[in-house]
Amino acid sequence: MNYIQILKKGENFLKKSKIKNPCLDTELILSKVVNKKREEILLNNNKLKNTDIIKFKNYLLRRFQKEPMAYILGYKYFWKDKFLINKSVLIPRPDTEIVIEEALKYLPIDKSKKILDVGTGSGCIIVSLLKERPKCVATAVDISKKAINVAKTNAKLHQLENKINFINIDIDKHKSYNYDLIISNPPYINSIELNRLDDDIKFHEPMLALSGGSNGLSKIKKVIIKSKKLLKINGKLIFEIGYKQKDHCLKILNENGFYINKISRDLSGKDRCIVSTKLQ
Repeated sequence: MNYIQILKKGENFLKKSKIKNPCLDTELILSKVVNKKREEILLNNNKLKNTDIIKFKNYLLRRFQKEPMAYILGYKYFWKDKFLINKSVLIPRPDTEIVIEEALKYLPIDKSKKILDVGTGSGCIIVSLLKERPKCVATAVDISKKAINVAKTNAKLHQLENKINFINIDIDKHKSYNYDLIISNPPYINSIELNRLDDDIKFHEPMLALSGGSNGLSKIKKVIIKSKKLLKINGKLIFEIGYKQKDHCLKILNENGFYINKISRDLSGKDRCIVSTKLQ
């Protein structure tokens, strides 16, 4: 079987499962199997080895069962770089890049600032930040040991393993103080919305990184309350929120002595990121 034949079969197979981009996904799977760029496989109509056909069918079946392409490929691009991922971590999303954009405004390029990343997951946020601001130092915490291992791998991949201290801990138990900046993409999806998520997310991404409790605010509230203790006075807390959570989050921030600098919107125009300052 050659490239053209197997791509057609793969595309038709994925269409049966109502996959959104069956043609693209099939091409990406084949490029992974034969270890060539997508453009190369489209320009060449080589024959496939039997072992490659078996691999291709296995990956294709995973996609047919709605497993996200990022997990099948083992990586996702975020900000300016490629990050390795697996099912232990949330797939990085373009909307989260807003946290980077806002954080960079408060990190002068020539100064060393102390940063804490709460719920680091794949490490994509903190690694991206430190690549932009190499004089800064960081701590990254996550309750999941498997997530911390992925984040460490990404830090090493980007030559930052000596700049980030990764700790497998619940933020409640973290005792280091005097941070200039705390960033977080906490779990913020409520129980009702969890059940409405696409199968790709609901059945494959880690629930620990998605679920924000019955109202979606329990982890956000924890991050805000703990940040009050961990930040320096005038330190910044920048975090991602669900698009309907702005008013609740502002209330919790006000109750805990934070000043609201800005609410940033995502690519769809929805409220997605809050920038705040610890006042006292």
